[in-house]
Amino acid sequence: MANSEMLNKIENGQGFIAALDQSGGSTPKALAGYGIGEDSFSNDDEMFGLIHKMRSRIITAPSFGSGKVIGAILFEKTMNGEADGKPVPEALWDRGVVPFLKVDKGLADEENGVQLMKPIPDLDEQCKNAVAKGMFGTKMRSVINKANAKGIAANVAQQFEFGKQILSHGLVPIIEPEVNIKSDERAECDKILLGELTKQLDALADDQRVMLKLSIPVEPNLYKSLIDHPKVVRLVALSGGYSTEDACAELSKNEGMIASFSRGLLQDLRVSQSDEEFDAVLGGAIDQIYRASIA
Repeated sequence: MANSEMLNKIENGQGFIAALDQSGGSTPKALAGYGIGEDSFSNDDEMFGLIHKMRSRIITAPSFGSGKVIGAILFEKTMNGEADGKPVPEALWDRGVVPFLKVDKGLADEENGVQLMKPIPDLDEQCKNAVAKGMFGTKMRSVINKANAKGIAANVAQQFEFGKQILSHGLVPIIEPEVNIKSDERAECDKILLGELTKQLDALADDQRVMLKLSIPVEPNLYKSLIDHPKVVRLVALSGGYSTEDACAELSKNEGMIASFSRGLLQDLRVSQSDEEFDAVLGGAIDQIYRASIA
């Protein structure tokens, strides 16, 4: 079963979850935003070494342990690495930050207006390793581009199928069927998604609870019934490409929804900043996202 202290922190803690799980194709973009170009590495090992240094700098910054960040989503290599001389999950929990592992393998091609997740053949192995490392839960992302009822139903069904497999290992899955904020059918996507999520949540066993990570809905408080659902530990919002300011403004319209931002947290951090400057910028973003999450 999930660590009860971690469960209490995630379910009742005041704050938000940091998304530090860029992997594969998104890593060069994350490094570029940090001020490290592709000419700074010549292979994947060097690239992942650089992103790990960036993440370690974030995790060990004083502002990250201020109590306003209650969770962090990690890429597998980050989970297996060290920060401040300790395994990353331990270093995070020492700061009161609950660790989650990204487990998906990326997106399949679009079909019926959605992109399902690619198969995850090593999911059981990933879960066993996560438990051994002291992780609390997992995260997996799929995408909804169009208001196609058949596609959205398949998307949510896949998320819960994997979610039940993850639950069997005593981990809490974050289910993330992201609605593309650039879709011209966003509002209808939100409503269809609400119905499919409710259906799947209602079908869970009494001892099964999940987290949800969703795009901020077009209609404020549309997901209030999900926040209140007994099978939902917490509902968190993704920034979805919004700037920090815009993501926080939209989030603050939704009572009970907290942030799980990546771009919204990291957009102004640079490798060239001194440790003091870095922490000041990070702390400013943390404060802004925290305020939106408790609004």
